[in-house]
Amino acid sequence: MTAKYSCVTHRIIAIMRGMQKAFSYRFYPTTEQESLLRRTLGCVRLVYNRALAVRTEAWYERKERLDYVQTSALLTQWKKQDDLQFLNEVSSVPLQQALRHLQSAFSNFFAGRAKYPNFKKKRNGGSAEFTKSAFRWKDGKVFLAKCNEPLNIRWSRRLPDGVEPSTVTIRLNPAGQWYISLRFDDPRELKLQPVDPSVGLDVGMSSLITLSTGEKIANPKHFNRYYKRLRKAQRSLSRKQKGSRNWDKARLKVAKIHQKISDSRKDHLHQLTTRLIRENQTIIIESLAVKNMVKNRQLARSISDAGWGELVRQLEYKAQWYGRTLVKIDRWFPSSKRCGQCGHIVERLPLSVREWDCPKCGAHHDRDINAARNILAVGHTVTVCGAGVRPDRHTSGGQLRRSRKSQK
Repeated sequence: MTAKYSCVTHRIIAIMRGMQKAFSYRFYPTTEQESLLRRTLGCVRLVYNRALAVRTEAWYERKERLDYVQTSALLTQWKKQDDLQFLNEVSSVPLQQALRHLQSAFSNFFAGRAKYPNFKKKRNGGSAEFTKSAFRWKDGKVFLAKCNEPLNIRWSRRLPDGVEPSTVTIRLNPAGQWYISLRFDDPRELKLQPVDPSVGLDVGMSSLITLSTGEKIANPKHFNRYYKRLRKAQRSLSRKQKGSRNWDKARLKVAKIHQKISDSRKDHLHQLTTRLIRENQTIIIESLAVKNMVKNRQLARSISDAGWGELVRQLEYKAQWYGRTLVKIDRWFPSSKRCGQCGHIVERLPLSVREWDCPKCGAHHDRDINAARNILAVGHTVTVCGAGVRPDRHTSGGQLRRSRKSQK
């Protein structure tokens, strides 16, 4: 499937939260609708940033914590100011939702789950959330508040019969494309029939994943496909005067190429993860710290292009959706350095070594296939008897750190 028919424009983005799902679609607003939606996004961004600035100032100057109720009262005052009368021209619900999202961001920050909230930037597009009081669902069409006509949605899949969305989120991406996300409670039972096979997965860069069956899935390297076009577009952008009309056109061209790369990557991962879920009852994979791995400047681009984090995310919700089991083993388990025949662990195994012989039993191993089979074996240990798979740091994690130092 080409990027033109990507998963973002023609597929579902399903987010499992209990029994809730969210389906994302591309839509094409009329001139009047786009004007209103752009003003709505601008007002949402302004309210969010103002509230963030007020809460930050209150904390640093007076050590005072403001909450949603107090910022909501401030929003009422802002709407009465002469220079902010335009806030009354858009629906009030997305503005209130922006304050709720800011409250959630602060709650996550104080709980240690996230960093301090950032200010929203115009160039990122933006989003606006509408609850039931701000939209109408009639005959399978969405009517937003203050809009007389329904949105022209490109339905890649209809919602289940008898289901109505509880929340609608409008999003404009940096490439200038409009998307709508419909969240709803899905009453359907979508679990697949149980199957026998189980599979271990080893992720990589030359091969995106290697299966314990011996099959290797090639890494499409989507970024490399568009690299020349992207470099040419970025050079053109660098020669434009920032803020000019030509600069904005060049910026949009760069954003569209990035969007094509993202769409191609997600489309490929959706097809791959759906296949794995349908063919296997249990999928076993290493828990990856991708955020830490991309700190390596030499491998950061390749790791990001592979989309390991998105791969695991899709496997997680699809396993829950279809009644499969996803097992994550500890990242410190020496899957590559452990002989699958006798269990011997070699002290060093640089990334450049793709095949090796066990010094104890003499077995010849393909690095990736051996790792995938070790992951499968250890994963079965977890599912059968609940045993832990975290090895002694002195024998695995330490070896990994020593190996990296010796490679340098």
